[in-house]
Amino acid sequence: MDSMEKWPEIETAVAEKRRELVLQGSAIDKRISSNGGLTSSIYSLTLLNYLEVSQCPSLTEIHEDIQHLTNLQSLILCRNKLAFIPNVIGNLKSLKVLDLSVNNLRVLPEGITQLKELNTLNVSCNDLEVLPEGLSMCPKLSSINISKNHITGFPANFYSERLGLLSTLVASDNLVEELSGDIHKLVALKVLDLSNNKLSEIPSDLSDCPKLKEINFKGNKLNDKRLEKMVNSCQTKSILDYLRGKGKGRQAEDGGDADSGHKTDVRKRQQQRKKKEKVAHEQDEVEELNKMVVRVLHVSDAPTVKVSAGVKDVRPYLVCCVVSGMNLKPGNALKRFLMAQTKLHDDLCGRRTTATIAAHDVQLLKSPLMYDVKPPTQLKIVPLGRKEMTAVELIRHLQLEADELRKQKKRQNVTGLHKYLQLLQGKALYPCLIDAEGHVISFPPITNSEKTKIKKTTKELFLEVTSATSLQTCKDVMDALIVKMAELNKFTAEHQEEVGSDEEGDIPKQPTTSDKTSCELIVQQVRTVDQDGNLKVVYPSKTDLSKDISNVTVIW
Repeated sequence: MDSMEKWPEIETAVAEKRRELVLQGSAIDKRISSNGGLTSSIYSLTLLNYLEVSQCPSLTEIHEDIQHLTNLQSLILCRNKLAFIPNVIGNLKSLKVLDLSVNNLRVLPEGITQLKELNTLNVSCNDLEVLPEGLSMCPKLSSINISKNHITGFPANFYSERLGLLSTLVASDNLVEELSGDIHKLVALKVLDLSNNKLSEIPSDLSDCPKLKEINFKGNKLNDKRLEKMVNSCQTKSILDYLRGKGKGRQAEDGGDADSGHKTDVRKRQQQRKKKEKVAHEQDEVEELNKMVVRVLHVSDAPTVKVSAGVKDVRPYLVCCVVSGMNLKPGNALKRFLMAQTKLHDDLCGRRTTATIAAHDVQLLKSPLMYDVKPPTQLKIVPLGRKEMTAVELIRHLQLEADELRKQKKRQNVTGLHKYLQLLQGKALYPCLIDAEGHVISFPPITNSEKTKIKKTTKELFLEVTSATSLQTCKDVMDALIVKMAELNKFTAEHQEEVGSDEEGDIPKQPTTSDKTSCELIVQQVRTVDQDGNLKVVYPSKTDLSKDISNVTVIW
């Protein structure tokens, strides 16, 4: 039963008819503990399309009233101690993203199979032993992560044409004993990770998956020792070629001893295989034509960002790099880049709840840089398009603007920076990136500084991604940003647009030969170190820029 304590986040969401709500961390956990669970008032927020309740060890179950949140598109319940999810979750017909990772779940409700719009399912780091039988009834699933559980196998009907959009299947660190030859029915599969399981065989039919680009079977004791050695050392293509050869050898043996009917079946399979190979080859040719080049520049004196110990409890993760070769002069090139950054914030970054991106003009940076925290009253910044003010003043201005916008436009949802204000509620210290002169050039997740603002004339960009979630999240977002920049650069090079002048108000120039330079991007590594100079991370490393970017060639 709810205590009398009121939750200000819920009251604000009700008053402002918000579409997003994020509850996380120790303060929320204490309330959940004293309340005996989430306050029931949360289930009255029927306008929500994004709900996150995370990092709350006292949260052990979700009430059946969750079914009233029928507008939810994203439900993030990670890093709690959930042992039970009600079956009525199947009533959330609009749900697209479901993250139940890092909990204590032993079973998933069958109701999940009723989520026809679901495209992302993450149940990693739980205690699951089986998956729901009807998972293939979710036709829009494109990504499934079931890693670090106790799963021994996939449901019999899992390998189905109905999962025709499934491109990523991560099932590492489980107890899977067998992979069916029907795996080839997952025609959109690009990434398959079954590392550290109990597999003894890998079916040759796996080589029939036409789009497969990345596989990982390391940590399995395979009967075929040559294949096991290849799995531990070779690239995906070599392994698939080997499996394809084994499959042909087996077919030849079967065909020699079989009757004519069986020979016909073998021939049909061979024809189907050739057809798939032809389609895949044609797709590869198209992809090859569309490939973009990203060159990674490794230098011994790579730029360094020092990270203070104070960020650990606020926003601990940071990844940076320097990108040159990005042509922002022509036409709407700069506008397209800023729009792409906004889209990444809304999608991959979960409306900045999981990560935040900032881009700076390298020529305007005063190095070395320091990633630190400051009290809101002491953090001073010149926000984009504004005069210098403290973080407290900026938040107050943004809140007043949001209120005024609601009155003017007669709508409850807010836009721009205003929709990120809730991410700072209850924080005693704010994270910031500080230059050598002591100026704050970035205040995530809200804004960066006018002092280092990128323009059409910017030739080198300093990119930063910060997160309170994980270092890998930062890397994934940075990977996606660089790939998008490569795509935009290619588009700019292929479309002859007028090149903007250096000074506003001048007549636009026509493109010159020097403006039409190569669309190759060059990414220079940046190191982050602790206060003692010990390396924390360098980006990009050899393991970065390697996942699901088949249209990009990375040169080291």
